[in-house]
Amino acid sequence: QVQLVESGGGLAEPGGSLRLSCSASGIFLSIETITWYRKPPGKERELVAAITSEGTTNYTDSVKGRFTISRDNAKNTGYLQMNSLKLEDTAVYYCVPRVRTKVSLTTYAFDKWGQGTQVTVSS
Repeated sequence: QVQLVESGGGLAEPGGSLRLSCSASGIFLSIETITWYRKPPGKERELVAAITSEGTTNYTDSVKGRFTISRDNAKNTGYLQMNSLKLEDTAVYYCVPRVRTKVSLTTYAFDKWGQGTQVTVSS
């Protein structure tokens, strides 16, 4: 069983900052890539940023230079620092860690979706 708790969303003004967190707990072997997605109102879901277990990162072009993804492997926690927020960053943000677990003699990985956290950028 894996539980995932997201936090840190809320209301920010344009140019402001927010920091999202997601923490995984339960019984599993490891957390592999952590990916943040977002779904703006009336739009399709999009990948925002991802970080591998080794720390390699990638970002969608619209957030490069403004958002920073990071992780604390000891705490099984991922972060998304969002600076210079824009109106178009308004969305529900989802943290999706790829969790590796073991059943009997077999290991497998699955994506664990968080409940989502609302980020609203408004003046």
